[in-house]
Amino acid sequence: MNQILEEIEKIGIVPVVVLETAEKAVPVAKALQAGGINCAEVTFRTAAAEEAIRNITREMPEMLVGAGTVLTTEQADRAIAAGARFIVTPGYNPRVVDHCIEKNIPIVPGCMDTHAIEMALEAGLDTIKFFPAEAAGGLSMIKALAGPYVNLKFMPTGGINAGNLTEYLSFKKVIACGGSWMVKPALVKAGNYDEITRLTEEAVALVDGMAERK
Repeated sequence: MNQILEEIEKIGIVPVVVLETAEKAVPVAKALQAGGINCAEVTFRTAAAEEAIRNITREMPEMLVGAGTVLTTEQADRAIAAGARFIVTPGYNPRVVDHCIEKNIPIVPGCMDTHAIEMALEAGLDTIKFFPAEAAGGLSMIKALAGPYVNLKFMPTGGINAGNLTEYLSFKKVIACGGSWMVKPALVKAGNYDEITRLTEEAVALVDGMAERK
């Protein structure tokens, strides 16, 4: 596992941020940082993603920023040029994966079955995004997949919140969980940064409360 993923493992949570306007990027990142999380995955679900990543990396270079929902090599290039330090995809796209590997950019592809997992392993990856986590069987499915794939690590995303976060993180093959509950679009839209910080602090406290997470 490379250094970026090791940093993510230490944090334990990757906030998945959807931004309609790039102007909110830095305030959201500062709210996350104030709550104790120095990491964010800005998704390419909106046209503001590239500029949002650029804004954060320019004003907060200490923030570990990645790009999520990357579907094409062109999006990956734009994200990397904007300063993204890792790429996350919803599914396994061989072209995007190979492209990121060639550029030496950590990529965590979405996988929910053995076919995609074996493609990831063949590409030399050891960490996948299990997505959509809850809909695809949750922790029980992760444990079942971890049986034959003994060296595989997981970053589950989808349906994870404060109520089930520690359940996922209690399994040693889970390096971190992705989630949007502390940065809900409604909170971002309203500019309710204090609530984002509060929810982030709550999530960090849950992780910190696990005495021997790994």
